[in-house]
Amino acid sequence: MAYARGWEATAALARASHPELYRRGWHPTAVCGAVGAAVAAAATLGLDDARTDAGINLSLLQAAGLRAAFGSDGKALQVGMASAAGARAALLAANGASASPNVRVGFEAAYGATWAELDPARPAIGENWIKAYPCCVQTHSAIEAAELVRRHGGHVQGVLVVVNPISLQAAPIEIPADPLEAKFSIPYTVALTGLYGPPGITDFRALDDEALSLAKAIRVETDPELGESEALIETGDLVPVRVEAALGSPRRPMDPDALHAKAVSLAGEGLEALVSDHASARSTLAFLDEPSVRGS
Repeated sequence: MAYARGWEATAALARASHPELYRRGWHPTAVCGAVGAAVAAAATLGLDDARTDAGINLSLLQAAGLRAAFGSDGKALQVGMASAAGARAALLAANGASASPNVRVGFEAAYGATWAELDPARPAIGENWIKAYPCCVQTHSAIEAAELVRRHGGHVQGVLVVVNPISLQAAPIEIPADPLEAKFSIPYTVALTGLYGPPGITDFRALDDEALSLAKAIRVETDPELGESEALIETGDLVPVRVEAALGSPRRPMDPDALHAKAVSLAGEGLEALVSDHASARSTLAFLDEPSVRGS
């Protein structure tokens, strides 16, 4: 229950602050995650509303995370740092520390964010992405477009990929130097898909030499008229291939079988029984109907 409350607090703040946080170079998961972690930790500690609010305000003093870290260990580490920051803020609040409520206004001004209260009538979790592929979400529509090209007998050699500018901000790597960078490279993920199909977890354990070579001939351009989760591939041989919304996005949610397959692939066989319990997973959403859900 604490996790669910923290998750919703993170997502609500990220939703209200999009896309300005991203445009300014912040990593919303890490920035907003500090607040969500504070909410979760406060619930775990059994803090009252006043102490929870104090923890939230203290977490804003530590909110950080840069988009520039994408493609490196820093991307994952800054999310963990946000979790630690939120827990630390809740512990400080539990011991009487506080910060001025004005820090929320200061946070908005400094980060370009918009503060958000929880809205049980419109839960942010309902607009969450579930990644279909283990790489930057802004590569996903291009991956699906490349898969359509492959299925129809086309080739991605020398293709032009057109995406929304936000996609290139999130996945700016042209030719990756290591597997982490590969997750943030539209040319590489398109090349990989064109050769073998959409990538899975094992496909980012090492760079593929053939995909690297192919990626060098793939161009990426931006078009602000495209949707954030939209990609267009022009091959020269086929009619341009367009994917308007990636699988796993709110517009194209994954079906239960696809979700189960993803969970099993991540958890491994040892936890298959646990991730197969759909009823347990659904029960975590029950908190949204509770009148006790805090508006912080």
